[in-house]
Amino acid sequence: MRRGAITRAAVLKTIAEYDQLGRSKFLARYGFSEARSYNLLHEGREYDSKAVAGVAHKWDHGRALLPKEFSGGKDHAAAWLKRAGFEIKAVKNPDWARDEIIMACHLVMANGWKGLNASDRRVIELSGLLQLMPIHAETDRNEKFRNPNGVARKTFDIATRHPDYPGKPTNGGALDAEVLHEFLARPAEMAEVAQLVRHGITAGDLQTLPLDDDENLDYSAPEGRLLMSRHKRRERNKDLRKKKIAAVLKQGGALACEACGFDFEEVYGDRGSGYIECHHVVPLHEAGEGRTKLSDLALICANCHRMIHRRAPWPTPKELGNLIENRRGAVARIPSQPSAEAAEPATGPL
Repeated sequence: MRRGAITRAAVLKTIAEYDQLGRSKFLARYGFSEARSYNLLHEGREYDSKAVAGVAHKWDHGRALLPKEFSGGKDHAAAWLKRAGFEIKAVKNPDWARDEIIMACHLVMANGWKGLNASDRRVIELSGLLQLMPIHAETDRNEKFRNPNGVARKTFDIATRHPDYPGKPTNGGALDAEVLHEFLARPAEMAEVAQLVRHGITAGDLQTLPLDDDENLDYSAPEGRLLMSRHKRRERNKDLRKKKIAAVLKQGGALACEACGFDFEEVYGDRGSGYIECHHVVPLHEAGEGRTKLSDLALICANCHRMIHRRAPWPTPKELGNLIENRRGAVARIPSQPSAEAAEPATGPL
């Protein structure tokens, strides 16, 4: 039996049985608990998605799946039902992401580190902006997603974690305190981050930005996923990379990593000819919507690129190069840098 291979007809038969028995008896008969993540929507009614998906197997494969046989996580049953053409609705809203907390923290800072009420026009405005962010899928949101009441509660979660707050903190998470610490340590930079995100959402640039979840797991960016994704989109721009490489070669430079000196062609021959990665050196909190200049880009190898992004604050290629150089005497395997530095790139806007 191939799990997840359920048909629409089987789901409709299951819904009919659910309606006939009622929710409590249906769940008890098949050993399922109430849905905690997603419900199935059908003709104006809601059904427990995991139970429906499991029982639908009875009609397609001869027996219902047991709750413990769902091993793919909370969204697997929902994915099966969506493939069968059904609408799915989140039972509760997703946790606040760093980008969202940055926006809320900026508002609290502007309000003298005090929480705001749901009726405050600034809270209502922020609620609208958060609903435009592409961080959470539509199926993960319910009708109360980031409404003014929820935004107002978050401002108090942040405000009551300020070091000067005399009372007991309200409910919140470790990420609230983490972002608050970033604002206290770097107020001007984090304010710029919030303004960049606000501008990007308002202008539409960040509303449809693809987010690379898997690729960003090992990257550290206190500024959040949206600016990080825009940063990486610029680095992947093939035209920018070609122009940067052409500018370096025209000035007699080599396509060697500006941090460690690794040369792909030297090591891999023709296979590595012309290959190197581009790193956008402008900090996230400064990288607005201006046109990228060639001087904003550095040519670096994949390893150094990963190491730069791995932990904030990100070192420049030169700073990473100094770190490597300081370790050369202690670690014999680290190759020496080429004697000639890469030529300075052109600096004109593209």
